[in-house]
Amino acid sequence: MSQENTSVIVVGKLGAPYGIKGWLKVHSFTDDPEGIFDYSPWLIGQQGKWQTFEVVDWRRHNKGYIAKFAQINDRDEALAMTNVEIAVEEAQLPELPEGEFYWRDLIGMSVVTDKGYDLGIVDDLMETGSNDVLVVKAHKKDAFGQAERLIPFLPETVILAVEHTERKITVDWDPAF
Repeated sequence: MSQENTSVIVVGKLGAPYGIKGWLKVHSFTDDPEGIFDYSPWLIGQQGKWQTFEVVDWRRHNKGYIAKFAQINDRDEALAMTNVEIAVEEAQLPELPEGEFYWRDLIGMSVVTDKGYDLGIVDDLMETGSNDVLVVKAHKKDAFGQAERLIPFLPETVILAVEHTERKITVDWDPAF
């Protein structure tokens, strides 16, 4: 079964084949790396062309994971799947409690200071040791000459409100930073 779908979320990537029976190394992008195995089936693909694959077995291996798919039975078939993305349909993701959201929901939101200054648009997020950081792409004619701002995602102190319907994040932040 092949499908093209925009509501897919990339949750990992396949690595090199492992052994001769079609096992592949798995690189998980989920918060809890083993959480990737909670989703089934997986969509495996390249350039937005996805095929459904069923994980029939998986296990921890060294510092990572390996998985066996129903559709892949030897090393040559596994070799063809090296470095392809693992995705799941958005509908498979759990509903989050009120006030929580996925990072991807923040991308593209406008960021405005509590004094009304438009800082720009969330372009990316970074994980640092202590807290997550919003990467905000400033507008071309930013009054403070900023191209990009890194704003710590600290609820209540820096992040004052995340308004999903308005696609806006209100922050307590100095625009000169």
